[in-house]
Amino acid sequence: MTETVKYYLDDLSVGMRATTTAIITEEMINTFADITGDHNPVHVDAEFAATTQFGQRIAHGALSASFISAVLGNDLPGPGALFVELNLRFRKPAFIGDEVIAVAEVAEINERSGRVKMSCYCEVNGQKICRGDAGVFVQKRPAE
Repeated sequence: MTETVKYYLDDLSVGMRATTTAIITEEMINTFADITGDHNPVHVDAEFAATTQFGQRIAHGALSASFISAVLGNDLPGPGALFVELNLRFRKPAFIGDEVIAVAEVAEINERSGRVKMSCYCEVNGQKICRGDAGVFVQKRPAE
């Protein structure tokens, strides 16, 4: 059976947090490029990427940001929440082989509207590679 709701609005409190972890692979980057159509050579061409300031291929920033989506949709607030806004600043790239940890924390709860502001970031080796906030709508508990 598929879980339809992880947390209702009244289950949440400021400071709750969840994380997910992923290892960036060459296959992920190539698949992401194919799905999005973003074939920028800094992502998909090792020879070209070697000539950049990074010296190697980097993952798409949106690929790292998608791990935040995974936290929001799977863990906190989880299934049933609607992800409606994301504001991120990208600070550093992720490389093939990097372990990306995506973190989302409840920052504000609007009981009336059902909107929750989540502080979000991704880190590699303890350094934030992107940070910002997300807006989600969370279902109110159904009346019994």
